[in-house]
Amino acid sequence: MPKIMLVTGAGRGIGAATAKLAAARGYAVAVNYRASRQAAEALVEEIAAGGGRAIAVKGDVAVEKDVKRLFETVDSELGVLDVLVNNAGILETSMRLDQMTPERWGRILATNVTGCFLCAKEAILRMSTRHGGKGGTIVNVASAASWLGSPNEFIDYAASKGALDTMTIGLAKELARENVRVNAVRPGLIRTEIHASSGEPDRVKRLEDAVPMGRGGEPEEVAEAILWLAGEQSSYVTGTFINVSGGR
Repeated sequence: MPKIMLVTGAGRGIGAATAKLAAARGYAVAVNYRASRQAAEALVEEIAAGGGRAIAVKGDVAVEKDVKRLFETVDSELGVLDVLVNNAGILETSMRLDQMTPERWGRILATNVTGCFLCAKEAILRMSTRHGGKGGTIVNVASAASWLGSPNEFIDYAASKGALDTMTIGLAKELARENVRVNAVRPGLIRTEIHASSGEPDRVKRLEDAVPMGRGGEPEEVAEAILWLAGEQSSYVTGTFINVSGGR
């Protein structure tokens, strides 16, 4: 039986690359999306055409009832979850903190922090030996923004990813004796569509000279790190971060 992976926010970018690579390596994959239905369904079709198994499941990770329905759909259509990839995340238009509103902060934190909490909770209830599970792995997609701070762009996003770093450390220790490992990747400048949300689609090109390796990264490079953390090759690794940031 193939292992089962749920990737949140998998309709594009790092999430899509992770789902595709996971399917190629034998996982059955649940492709979660909030709005990009066409992209998610196209990805599922591509995986199926390559001989893999995948389903597309709509749901906003910031909404508890959506998260519960998402996990119940995985239960019924794929089976017992082995890996959760907490990838769904948002950012908004670049600006200084003194221009931001509380509403904006609320939106960012709801998806990037509360959404990861809600998904982790549902995964734990299925994976943890404390709850009768057989174990599993959670991989959080954090960000280099958590240590760079993203001044003059999106401090709110950076702060949300800092919170995810802290949750990764605490949850890894909490679950270490329940056969659940929790780790994170911290991507740097990666060529994905998320930069358009900041109002600057060419942001990677503008900033890549500040990267020691002199280039932006590709989603597939982040996916490789995620799959390593998800698999048995990293069986003695928990509470750890892999920075996929070109040395930045």
